[in-house]
Amino acid sequence: MKDIPVKVIRSPRRRKTVSARMSNGELLIYLPARMSRREEREWVERMKKRMAAKRGRAPRTDESLMKRAEELNKKYFEGKLKIGSISFSDRQRRWHGSCSTLTGDIRISSRLKEMPHWVLDYVIVHELAHLIHGGHSKEFWRLVNRYPYAERARGFLIARDMEDWDGA
Repeated sequence: MKDIPVKVIRSPRRRKTVSARMSNGELLIYLPARMSRREEREWVERMKKRMAAKRGRAPRTDESLMKRAEELNKKYFEGKLKIGSISFSDRQRRWHGSCSTLTGDIRISSRLKEMPHWVLDYVIVHELAHLIHGGHSKEFWRLVNRYPYAERARGFLIARDMEDWDGA
């Protein structure tokens, strides 16, 4: 992580929390505006180490995505769903995922490769539920909400989308 550029973003609205994420090959670190330069240096190093550890995990590939979808199919849908294919897509920019109910093909935004595993699992469960219910009916949400981190993952994705929003 030493050669990856770091951009520190200070916010007067941020009081105590520090967060970091990768964006376009750059490590963005969000800090409270009143944090001292010494604390900033400590947090930058801490977040670089944390991100390096995270990146040291097995890379997320289309093959690992299919394996995970099959596991979630068994756990939440009794293995009854027929998944045509599932893959990451760089073209998936507006949505986190999409599903063709006719073919069973699922596309997951490549942006989710960097998200926590429980968020990626939520999106997979959401798309798998579309193989049963095409729309967002009460029955659909009942299926999705069997995933224990569904509400937390939705909140995480909403917050992340707000960070990425550029006002356009």
